[in-house]
Amino acid sequence: MMYGPQQPQFNTSDNPSAFAPPPVVIDVGGDAKVKALIGGSVAGLIGLVSIFASFTGHAPGSRTAVMELTFGLIFLFIGLLPVLAWRKISRPRRLVFDGFGVRWDDPRGTPWAAPWNELSGVSISRTQPRRVKPTDYLIRRTKVRIDLFPADPGFRARHPDMEHLWEFHTVQNGYRLPLGSNPKYIPVIEHAMRRYRPAIYLGIRDEGSMAGLA
Repeated sequence: MMYGPQQPQFNTSDNPSAFAPPPVVIDVGGDAKVKALIGGSVAGLIGLVSIFASFTGHAPGSRTAVMELTFGLIFLFIGLLPVLAWRKISRPRRLVFDGFGVRWDDPRGTPWAAPWNELSGVSISRTQPRRVKPTDYLIRRTKVRIDLFPADPGFRARHPDMEHLWEFHTVQNGYRLPLGSNPKYIPVIEHAMRRYRPAIYLGIRDEGSMAGLA
């Protein structure tokens, strides 16, 4: 897992640009792997315990035993999902801010780069789902996205590799990159924007409790 500025890999005595601030990197792919492993392990353990209980705690074939077995198999399958989708989950993905601009480093996906001088604004979109169940008061997932707004109409033509992000979800006249449910990204992005382009940083925009996967 990588957050914040990374150490520059050069000799400051030989490079006149050595005093430029190092890039700020968010390791989105690394975080996704950790979350998938933890979630899959917990679900798999619940499934195994339920299956074991269905054979040992009740009469074979009883309604309770069948329900526990069904419940256990469902959770065991959920626990196996990260294994089945591991190639996609483990794909390296990094959001990078540096002196050039902001870029999506995705070697096995769709990488892109947006120079600062081609952007008119950058904001953070945040959504916190409504509290409905008791567990929502204990664990509240915060959906985080970064929104990029082009400085001129020709941006779309110059950056076709970003077309899949254009007006994604609810953003208008801009691009939206979903970053999952990790609120720790927010202060890192804010730090990067204030370091490199504070003039175009639009701050955090709360979008209430709208549904969706973005």
